[in-house]
Amino acid sequence: MGWMAWTTPTALFFVVIFTLLTVMGVWEQRSPTRARRGFLPLDTTRGDRLFIGLLSTAFVHMAWLGFSDWPVWPAMILSLAFMAALGRWG
Repeated sequence: MGWMAWTTPTALFFVVIFTLLTVMGVWEQRSPTRARRGFLPLDTTRGDRLFIGLLSTAFVHMAWLGFSDWPVWPAMILSLAFMAALGRWG
């Protein structure tokens, strides 16, 4: 894997995503989810909300890096807060 610059943040990012997917898979096997409607205009399951949250996090970070000279930490905090709200009330 020498072709990629594996920095600590990059490796941590992929470890967190892999862990989230593993935990969601185990949780789904132990307690199957039912679709529900929250503030999103469609019925979603836990996995749907996780997927939407991950996509939203990617877009927030890309926009932050493209339009801001600030460090990326505030974008991460904003993304985590949005994912928590999406998971709870989405």
